[in-house]
Amino acid sequence: MEYRINRRTGDRISVIGIGSASLYKADRKEGVRALRTAYEGGIRYFDLAAGDGEAFPLWGEALGDVRQNVLYQIHFGADYTGGAYGWTLNPDTARRSVDWQLKQLKTATIDYGFIHCQDETGDWEKYRKNGILDYLMQLKSEGVVRHIGLSSHTPGVIRQILDEAPVDMLMFSVNPAYDYGHGEFANGGVQEREEIYRRCERDGIGISVMKPFSGGQLLSASQSPFGRALTPYQCIRYALDRPGVLTALCGVRNTEDVKQVLGYFDQKEEDLDYSLIGDFTPIEAAGRCVYCNHCRPCPEGLDIGLINKYYDLAMAGDSLAVNHYMNLEKKAGDCIACGHCDRRCPFGVRQSARMQEIRAYFGK
Repeated sequence: MEYRINRRTGDRISVIGIGSASLYKADRKEGVRALRTAYEGGIRYFDLAAGDGEAFPLWGEALGDVRQNVLYQIHFGADYTGGAYGWTLNPDTARRSVDWQLKQLKTATIDYGFIHCQDETGDWEKYRKNGILDYLMQLKSEGVVRHIGLSSHTPGVIRQILDEAPVDMLMFSVNPAYDYGHGEFANGGVQEREEIYRRCERDGIGISVMKPFSGGQLLSASQSPFGRALTPYQCIRYALDRPGVLTALCGVRNTEDVKQVLGYFDQKEEDLDYSLIGDFTPIEAAGRCVYCNHCRPCPEGLDIGLINKYYDLAMAGDSLAVNHYMNLEKKAGDCIACGHCDRRCPFGVRQSARMQEIRAYFGK
């Protein structure tokens, strides 16, 4: 397992996390086995926006004895008072649901208390005025909630809430289909979505990725907007390559699903290459480096994707990116303009010219 640090909170977060939308469909024994397998594989981050209330006792049984070692996202506005998942803006219902979840999870604390599912500006207005946000912040002041999170599919709403609330973790739908304008939650244009990633990286706000497989559509050639299937591992790598992303939350149904996502770490680099999406690049995305590293290997040993990422982040105001760039062994100034990367880039980026631009910006 690999881990990344949330700069806002100091938490060490596994790059693969577990989503809970479908786990309730397993019987109790299998559900507990799946969660324990995840833990034993190094997964330490779990999202609790479950598809049904039956999922919560599974966590209590599987991870109760190691609760201090794992991190839970719990959503203030997810309603399980009727059993199945529901969405509520009623403060009393939200309180009852959170209390019930804590009892089922056998815990008294919430690592990340989430402002839940804010996809419309009107949702945020109601959430602020009806008392749910006050309740969340009250539990934060009492130490029950350690950190504040936000769940949204909509860049415009995300920007507003990040301006107005002390968010430490954003749960955002990240995959190449949505980023390129395909799918139910493909909200915001290419540039608008990129700005969310870069803002989170700049401000130290972690991103936990929901729907990395676009609800499974990217894994099916007949359903994929690219006309070809991606593997789960290509989708995970794509998500983890976005600025700000700390963990990709993979929905699982059973132990075999857990073992499959843990197989990410056994893949060869070429099997993680998601550059096939470059054949379907929309006009507004053409010429943008997506850090896929399809241009590897560089004859001079430059990590071209990482150089591009640090440059883009520095341009967005991330001072840490400047330091990271300066610590690279090979910098843009080491480029010999051989054109190898230009010929290989599926996104039409003239990397050799971009290396000159980056060299001029950083001075080396």
